[in-house]
Amino acid sequence: MFKTRKQGKHTILSHPDYFNLVDINWFDAEYWQKKNKIVGAKKGRAIAWFFKHDDLTAVLRHYWRGGLVGKLLSDQYLYPGLENTRVYKEFSLMVKLIELGLNVPKPIAAKVSQSGLIYRGDIITQAVSGAKSLLDVLIERPLNSSELESIANTIALFHNKGVYHADLNINNILFNEKGDVYIIDFDRGELKAPNPQWQQRNMARLERSFLKEQGRNNVFNWQSNDWEALCTLYEKRLTA
Repeated sequence: MFKTRKQGKHTILSHPDYFNLVDINWFDAEYWQKKNKIVGAKKGRAIAWFFKHDDLTAVLRHYWRGGLVGKLLSDQYLYPGLENTRVYKEFSLMVKLIELGLNVPKPIAAKVSQSGLIYRGDIITQAVSGAKSLLDVLIERPLNSSELESIANTIALFHNKGVYHADLNINNILFNEKGDVYIIDFDRGELKAPNPQWQQRNMARLERSFLKEQGRNNVFNWQSNDWEALCTLYEKRLTA
């Protein structure tokens, strides 16, 4: 499973492999910058920092609220008890997904910082080796049939295992350097009984992300028949 320890107002969750290595500094991007260990950054709603420490290349991500609430409360969440925080839920879910043999980044550590009724959070995951997002690929070139099939098979496998992704989009689907497909970012994700209703909601969200990026990028190698092919391949692999 994973281990937890308290450090003042902070609770640190750690993969057993990193329990004796991770300290509070690991969750501070400036700490890694001062050590000249930042090797990249990816901007989304917030910046995800990539750092290298010994043989580990990892991604540090802070939890930020989205939408109108986010403009008011920024990164503050009402503390519902450790096991009900978004941080704990995502970290423990990723541990379970690794145990299920699914292609997700290895969870390294997470931090819940409590101040009265409020908490803030951070999570560190292992970087996917040589990763390119589906968006990055489509800006460069069309997918080949093997890549399309790999994406469909991967999503179907996650759905067959009951993995609900709260924000399945083309930024959260990655190819590693070998061409294997990974899915990332399981904030608000769940394990639930396979059901066509939530599975199709996941697919509808994914389709919207294709259309959104198609509208905002001058070059985007994706056609409606690609989506039809993806769905056909997905349905063939879906068992429930």
